[in-house]
Amino acid sequence: MVTLEKNIKSVKDVLTSQDIIVFKFDSLNGRKFAVIYADGLADKQLLGELVVKPLKDAEKDAELGTVKKLLASPEIKDGTKISDAIKEISDGNAALFVDGEKDFIIIGLKNPPGRTVAEPPTQVVVKGPREGFTEDIKTNLGLVRKRLKSENLKVKMLKAGKKSETAVALVYIDGVCPDGLPERVEKQIEKNEIDIIPDSSYVAHFISKKPRSLFKRNGTSEKPDIFCAKICEGRVGLIVDGSPISLTVPYMITEDLQSGEDYYSLTYRATIVRILRVLSLLVGIFLPALYVSAQLFKIQIIPFQLLLKISSSVSGLPLSPSVEMFLTLFILEVLIEASIRMPNYVGLAMSVVGALVLGDTAVKAGIISTPAIIIVAFSAICLYTTPDLVETTTALRWIYLIVAGSIGPFGVVLLTAFILCYLVTEQSYGIPLMAPFAPLIKNDLYDSMVKANMYTLKNRPKVFKTKDRVRLKTQSGE
Repeated sequence: MVTLEKNIKSVKDVLTSQDIIVFKFDSLNGRKFAVIYADGLADKQLLGELVVKPLKDAEKDAELGTVKKLLASPEIKDGTKISDAIKEISDGNAALFVDGEKDFIIIGLKNPPGRTVAEPPTQVVVKGPREGFTEDIKTNLGLVRKRLKSENLKVKMLKAGKKSETAVALVYIDGVCPDGLPERVEKQIEKNEIDIIPDSSYVAHFISKKPRSLFKRNGTSEKPDIFCAKICEGRVGLIVDGSPISLTVPYMITEDLQSGEDYYSLTYRATIVRILRVLSLLVGIFLPALYVSAQLFKIQIIPFQLLLKISSSVSGLPLSPSVEMFLTLFILEVLIEASIRMPNYVGLAMSVVGALVLGDTAVKAGIISTPAIIIVAFSAICLYTTPDLVETTTALRWIYLIVAGSIGPFGVVLLTAFILCYLVTEQSYGIPLMAPFAPLIKNDLYDSMVKANMYTLKNRPKVFKTKDRVRLKTQSGE
C-alpha cells in the first residue's frame, strides 16, 4: 500500500528546493491529504476555496474518484507518474495526494506574478485599441479570444526549452490559413532544442530559415488587434509564455512600413503617412553616406550655395569627412545606449550632457562640423519612424557609410543593387519578402504603399493563397 509520506518523499527527492511547499490536512472524518505546490506560482486562496474547503467533508475511506468529484476546481486531471507531478508543480499547478492511493490529482492553480494589461510602449496609437500583450500566455490568449470568437480559431500548445518547458501557443484560423503552414512552423520549433526560452526572440530564430541574415523573417507585434488582423489574413501567430511580443509568419517587409493606426484613420492620411515612412527610411539610411561620398568624390552634386556653407563649416577640421561622420554616429549610438540603460532621473542629465556639452563643445573646438551633427541627428530621427526596422536600418547605415567613404557614389549604387537583388530572391515560408512589389501582385498593392478603403480590400491578400479569399461580402460602400 502506497502511503502519503512515500508519495511526498518521491516528489521532494527531486524538488528539493525550499519554495516547494507540502501542505498536509485532514478531513473532518479523518481522511489524510497532501497538496504540493510551488510557492509564488500557485494561488493559495484558490487552494483553500477549491480544494481544502470541499475536502473537509470527505469520508475516511473515500476513494480517489470520490475525492475528485468533491473538488470545485474547473481544471482537474489525473496523474499516474511522479515525473508528471514534478512537471506540473514546476509549472505552477498543484498535485493532490491521498493517503493509500498510488495515483494523484493535478489541480490547475497557476497564478504567476505579472503585470496588468496596458498600452505597449513600442506601438502607441492616437486612435484605436490601447490594450497590449503581457508576459502571461493565458492573458494574451484571452485578449485574442476576446476579438476572435470564431469556432475556426485554432490554438495548439507546444513546449520549447529542455529545462524551461516554456509554453508556446501556435494560433491560426482554420479555413483561412494555407494548408500545411502550421505544421511547418511547428516542425521548425520542435527540431531546435535549447535549455531555456526566456523570450519570443529565441523562437523567432528557430522559425527563421536564415537566422544569420540581416533581414528578419517574421513579423512582431505587442497589440492583440494587430495580431488578430494578421492571422485573419492567413498568417500563423505564435505567443510565447513570458514575452509580450507575439510573432507572425509569413512575413513581408511592407508589414513594418504599416501601422495599426493606419486602419483606424482616413485612407488619405494613412497613405501619406506610409509614403512619409518610406521616404524617412531612405533618408535615414542614405543621407550620411551620400554626404560623405559627395565631399570625397562628387562635390559638384552639392548645390553651390549649400557648398559654401559646408565649406565654411568644415574648414580647419582635423578629421576627414568619413572619420568625422563615423565619430558622430559613434557618439550618437553611445548616447542612445546610455539613455536606455540609465535610470530615469539620470537620463535627463545624460541628454543635456550629450546635446549641449558634447555636441556644442565639439563644434566650438573644431573637432566636428555643424552639418555632420545635423545630418546624424536627422538620420536617427528618420529611422525611428519605423521602429520595427531600427536594428536592420542602423546596421545598413553603417555599411553604407563604409562603402561611401571607400568607394564613393558608385559603391553606394552597387551595394543598393546587391541588397535589392538579395531581397527579391528571399522568402519567408514561401512568401517573397518584397511582395507585393516583387513579384508584382496588383490586387495586393492597395494595402502596401497605398492604403485603400475597406470596400476595395474585400479580399484577403492574394500572395498568401488562402482557401477563403473573401473577408468582406458587402460590395458597395453606399
